[in-house]
Amino acid sequence: MYSLRRISLSLSRSLKNRVKKYVTSESPIEITPENVTKEKSITISRIGQVMLIGINRPEKKNALDAVTAQLLCDALDEFEKDEQAVTGVLHGIGGNFCAGFDLHEIANCDEGKEEILPHFGALANRSELAKKPLIAALTGYAVGAGLELALMCDVRVIEENAVIGFFNRRFGIPLLCGGRPISGQLAFEMGLASKCTTCGTALGQAVNYAQSLVKFPQKALLADRASLHFATFTAKQMDEALQFEKDNASHLLLEEGIDGAKKFVEKGDYEISDVWLKEI
Repeated sequence: MYSLRRISLSLSRSLKNRVKKYVTSESPIEITPENVTKEKSITISRIGQVMLIGINRPEKKNALDAVTAQLLCDALDEFEKDEQAVTGVLHGIGGNFCAGFDLHEIANCDEGKEEILPHFGALANRSELAKKPLIAALTGYAVGAGLELALMCDVRVIEENAVIGFFNRRFGIPLLCGGRPISGQLAFEMGLASKCTTCGTALGQAVNYAQSLVKFPQKALLADRASLHFATFTAKQMDEALQFEKDNASHLLLEEGIDGAKKFVEKGDYEISDVWLKEI
């Protein structure tokens, strides 16, 4: 979402005459936690040590207006600070993940007040990935800023009939990529999603995977995650990535590794009970 913060005031003027309903889809069946508060545009619920963050503007296909974007940013901050939440799942309520930023809000923006748009808010200014694993459950449309939210997550579970893509340019919104819609199945084949599921099952599958991560020694898991991020986004050479991994994780051999080795010796190999992992 960081590239969209450069949107200019001229975009608002041009969209006033061009905004139209550009994504339509029948909403697939979706699992919704019982304790979700429907009145809020961002909902937070918990299943064990998994925090579920839901975007709840189904009448707008979960497009983000300024208020919702700020609430989502606050929810992500709450997730990072909550010591009881080991992993998180980001999802949309009502059949769509997120249809990007709310174009109607952009079109109605008055001159000189463009700073109130979500493109310039706290969510767009987030420059770091979440501190803990975050899984996206992709249903319906995940386009524009919605796709950027999905790419911010560590893992994406996508339904086969979902649609992802960047359609910004056709509405005059600058972004260094754009083009055709991509189906959930094709996204999986391209490596943009970790798992492709049938309609109505993405959220359940994402929660199952999130719960499977809770079982692992967390310091080792987070160290591996940090090493992966460094190798992907920061390291310029292989030696640099390997040295970071060594420096970042060697002490965990004493903190968690010895205890894990003792359990292996005493009880034998760990049982792989997670269905999601068995399917890989």
